[in-house]
Amino acid sequence: MIAAANRDGYAQATVSAVIEQAGISRPTFYEYFADRDHCFLAAQDESQKLLLREIRSAVKAAEPEQATAAAVTALIEFARSEPAAGRFLATESLAAGRDALDIRDQGLLEIEKIIEGAERGLAADASTPDVPTRILFGAIFRVLATRLRRGEPGLTSMHDELLDWIARYEVPRSAQRWRGVRLGAAPKDKPRALEPTLREPEPLPPGRPRLPPEQVAEKHRQRILLAVAALAQEKGYEATTVADIAKVAKVDARVFYTMFANKQDAFMGYHELGFQQLMAVTASAFFERAAWPERSWRAGLAFTGFLEGEPLIAHVGFVEAYAVGPMAVQRVEDSHVAFTVFLQEGYQYADLEVPPRRLALEGIVAGIYELVYHEVRAGRVEKLSRMLGLMAAFFLTPFLGAQETNGFVDAETGTLKGKRGR
Repeated sequence: MIAAANRDGYAQATVSAVIEQAGISRPTFYEYFADRDHCFLAAQDESQKLLLREIRSAVKAAEPEQATAAAVTALIEFARSEPAAGRFLATESLAAGRDALDIRDQGLLEIEKIIEGAERGLAADASTPDVPTRILFGAIFRVLATRLRRGEPGLTSMHDELLDWIARYEVPRSAQRWRGVRLGAAPKDKPRALEPTLREPEPLPPGRPRLPPEQVAEKHRQRILLAVAALAQEKGYEATTVADIAKVAKVDARVFYTMFANKQDAFMGYHELGFQQLMAVTASAFFERAAWPERSWRAGLAFTGFLEGEPLIAHVGFVEAYAVGPMAVQRVEDSHVAFTVFLQEGYQYADLEVPPRRLALEGIVAGIYELVYHEVRAGRVEKLSRMLGLMAAFFLTPFLGAQETNGFVDAETGTLKGKRGR
């Protein structure tokens, strides 16, 4: 299952593909597993248990203050020694539906518990990373997935760059404020109200349409894309069929196939539309102000505000995208690179003697993606702007340091310095 999913993606890892890879008969497969999904979840669970065992062992052997670094080292070593299982956990677990996502998220929570358990009892002046551990490791999985999917060597150098990035978030435990995933203070400014990306078109009159054919086609296309998004949120990509889409869109299946080759094509269309709008809104806000931290904050405000107003785009883009297939995964990874553009100026603004490595930019964006994913799955997309303080901690701290970042966030949210968001 691991080999089949890594080679062709979850959707193509059928029972036939698995038994061919394993060299066993179909009856033998069904002696052990009820279906393809049962087999996939078993492989995911087994791989994750192996990884967690390595992390527990490494953290137990390390000094408590080095628990996070030890866990990162164990994760990278696991990916280096078991690249197939590493890739399977990092990428394909995001593609296999809600049960697989639950297992993935539980694994991140277990890593957090392991590290927090090791750090319990540390002195107040001991320094550890002041970001949520489960979000941090979710980001590392995403960064790792890109390299494992491409078969890139050099995980050792990646390890060193990751530790350099993570170390920039370290502050004494007594001064920490971003370790938990919780709602912060709302920004003082509100994002501009935006028109919906897609509107439900007016129904066509009964009988033969009197509109020009291109207008009729555009109405059908909008209905199909809206149906795709609604079904992705309701059922998930894998459980959705073309018949479902046609029914919800109130179009004939033949109409669907005049516009899209298959359901993957339709999902890709909606995903591309959503990403283009999200990038346009974020970029427009980024160039409004003069100083880089303020422009980054304004971009984050536009980013979160857009997603709050477009929960379907948030769900398709940050939860379902990996399930759509390798092309969608590539698009997600390309979007990570695109959003690093907003961080490049941090190097000039901060003028650090030892600036963050370039991998830090990828890690920051992956951390923000992981945080949005976490909040969307938790059903809190409408409060995403209240996570902007934590997002700012991710994207400003490596350049400005924790103290200046916290002061900046407090100024933008109107809170007293050092006051925790509730």
